[in-house]
Amino acid sequence: MSLLSATVLLFLVLDPFGNVPLFLILLKGLPEERKNRVIVREMLVALGVLIVFLFGGQYLIELLQISEPSLSIAGGIVLFLIAIHMIFGGYERVFASDKITEPFIVPLAIPSIAGPSAIATVLLLMAREPARWPEWLAAVLLAWFATGVIVLTSSRLHRLLGDRLLTALERLMGMLLTTVAVEMFIKGVQRLLAAQP
Repeated sequence: MSLLSATVLLFLVLDPFGNVPLFLILLKGLPEERKNRVIVREMLVALGVLIVFLFGGQYLIELLQISEPSLSIAGGIVLFLIAIHMIFGGYERVFASDKITEPFIVPLAIPSIAGPSAIATVLLLMAREPARWPEWLAAVLLAWFATGVIVLTSSRLHRLLGDRLLTALERLMGMLLTTVAVEMFIKGVQRLLAAQP
């Protein structure tokens, strides 16, 4: 996998367009300046989590004795479920509330940005080719930065694009992610079968 394809995969997994409605709902009522500070804080927490799993995840995998094919199959399943969720949506209703509270770490940083699919993806990248860690780190940073820009401009994007276009973009990203998930699952099964005596 190239740096570009890893970046695109992570960008799809971080699902910035799908997270716009969630950020708008949870930060509704906060002053614009405070809203931006909260977004930056949550994005930094998410980045920290992804980097921890990028570099420390390998030790966790070894400790739990998880094979690379198993990780690939599990990652494919998780990505597929997230992609289906992106296509059919509806999560914003779960977090809808009249209370004006400031979220902290959950649910914006984790699991909206640094969710199971993003963590599984960085684990898989390092499990397959740990020597290429500078490229994987660059992919995480690039995808995170692009996601941060979109989320920081969520209010303007919502006014400019509207609910329908944002939903269409999220569903398109979900469709692309579905194909990636299926490919990941198939490769995991192929590696598992090839490893059998």
